[in-house]
Amino acid sequence: MSRFLGPIRQLGFVVPDIEAAMRHWTDVMGVGPFYYNPQVPIEEYTFDGQRYEPHNSVALANAGYIQVELIQCRNAVPSCYKEFTDAGHSGLQHTAYWTEEYDRDLGIMADQGFRVRMSGTVGQNGRFAYFDREDHPGTCIELSEVKGPKGRMFDLIRAASEGWDGTDPVRPFPDLATI
Repeated sequence: MSRFLGPIRQLGFVVPDIEAAMRHWTDVMGVGPFYYNPQVPIEEYTFDGQRYEPHNSVALANAGYIQVELIQCRNAVPSCYKEFTDAGHSGLQHTAYWTEEYDRDLGIMADQGFRVRMSGTVGQNGRFAYFDREDHPGTCIELSEVKGPKGRMFDLIRAASEGWDGTDPVRPFPDLATI
């Protein structure tokens, strides 16, 4: 376990073709099922203090305790993801810590010299922040709030992966309003 904010819970991969990436992870790696959202509804999105309207596709699955997130940018909105691909990278872009104490942990990050570069909200109690301080070239840290519907969705995704037999490898994101 990390001494920092608990265990790392997610590995985020920025990919040029999310459909091909899901096939690779399910067929070759045996990870799934993936829950796919072709356009994640991000509210209050900012990058370097400016507001934008991102269009990102996301797929989530678990490999044991760790969640695998696949991300494809569908527009040219500035983001940590776009900086990553503009630098010629694809693959692991971030590691994420999950929290039910978002404000407290955001303060811990600030006290340790981290500055928020990118942030927003996905559903109720689904705030997230990506930080500017890199300890490994090309990757960054995300802090993700997981109480409420987003946390229940992550629980559903993990439960679906346990004993997954390879059927129905790509599924739609559940509606956060009904979880």
